[in-house]
Amino acid sequence: MDKKTDMAAAAAQLFAREGLRGIGVDHIGASVGASTRTLYKHFGSRDGLVMAALESRHAAFMAVLHRDDGEVGTVESLFDTLEQWSAEFGASGCLLLRAGSEYRGANTDIVALVRRQKEVFFQEVARRVSHALGHDDPLLSSQIWILFEGATAIASLDNTAVIRAARAAAASLMAHAGQHNET
Repeated sequence: MDKKTDMAAAAAQLFAREGLRGIGVDHIGASVGASTRTLYKHFGSRDGLVMAALESRHAAFMAVLHRDDGEVGTVESLFDTLEQWSAEFGASGCLLLRAGSEYRGANTDIVALVRRQKEVFFQEVARRVSHALGHDDPLLSSQIWILFEGATAIASLDNTAVIRAARAAAASLMAHAGQHNET
């Protein structure tokens, strides 16, 4: 990786641990091993760094999601990936949703980026649901997505067992949809 990519990834980890808007640029620089001047040189602004960090975080999660899936992963493997991610990086909630919330009304570019990234993830959920059922099911895809996002949020309260419960609920929904599909 290059220095800019490394700084964005390190900033994403920092933001996940400590939040986004309340951290000063000097603290960010010290945490990622760069001067304030270097940060501005590579990202143009603090918000430019936030956007790069969000892009880095999203790309890293999507890469982990597709690492072991083969052609099309299962709905249940979404939750397995979340459990692995939480074990490796900590269960700190969804950085994207926090960014969307913290920057709503302050930076439309960041909020738009979060919306695009969440849409990419929703399409991944929908693709897996469609593959399992043999047809699209937007309502079921939304339900699975809500379970995933809810498990991500609740896991941040030191309750990662909820990920397994959400996985079981998703499996039940998929099984029910599969049975309904056969009749």
